[in-house]
Amino acid sequence: MTITEERTRPYGYTDLPALMGLMTGDEKHGPAATSTLDVLWVLYDRVLRVGPGRTDDPGRDRFLLSKGHGPMAYYAVLAAKGFVPVDWLPGFGSYDSPLGHHPDRVLVPGAEIGSGSLGHGLPIAVGTALGLRAQGLDEPRVWTLIGDAELDEGSNHEAIAFAGPAGLERLHTVVVDNSSASWARPGGIVARFEAAGWSALTVDGRDHEALYAAFTAPHPGRPHAVVARVEPKSA
Repeated sequence: MTITEERTRPYGYTDLPALMGLMTGDEKHGPAATSTLDVLWVLYDRVLRVGPGRTDDPGRDRFLLSKGHGPMAYYAVLAAKGFVPVDWLPGFGSYDSPLGHHPDRVLVPGAEIGSGSLGHGLPIAVGTALGLRAQGLDEPRVWTLIGDAELDEGSNHEAIAFAGPAGLERLHTVVVDNSSASWARPGGIVARFEAAGWSALTVDGRDHEALYAAFTAPHPGRPHAVVARVEPKSA
């Protein structure tokens, strides 16, 4: 049975390479996509309180993919979890496909933002966390996934500097570090978040148990950042 034929079992992590393999065409940004695969799977499989039937539920968690310039892994995980049909995947990037080279929240079920321009996701996530708090919605958590190269953008540092003192406890950021940043951070990426009052951890971005433990670590009164280190982009 092929990956696109009717199945009697749910899609799992081991199916993701085959699902990604259905997406062909130019501008795939392969390293950007594969660097996020394990983080996305652990989040959607074990952490995020979301689902295909909850895309408009005010109580859902919000996941904002800022690293949207390589969305193949994101689309594969959304397909595996039933947000989008698997038969959409082969059309990735084509003129009439809803699955563009950057995700479009209007076209892709489950996508909270249109993304791919560097430095947008974390500021939007800060605003989302503030908005939920203002509405008295204390249960939803806000997650955003950014790349280490996005920390070259000043908008992220403004968001980091604001969120810590604001005590945005429901805000979570995952930085996928594939050594793409142009500028080194004194003390490393974690130190940048900690200096602004965040809880922060560094883990192996391919170790599912380590990722899960870091994602679920308690951080009362503070936003939480997880730096997920993966192989360098040039490797």
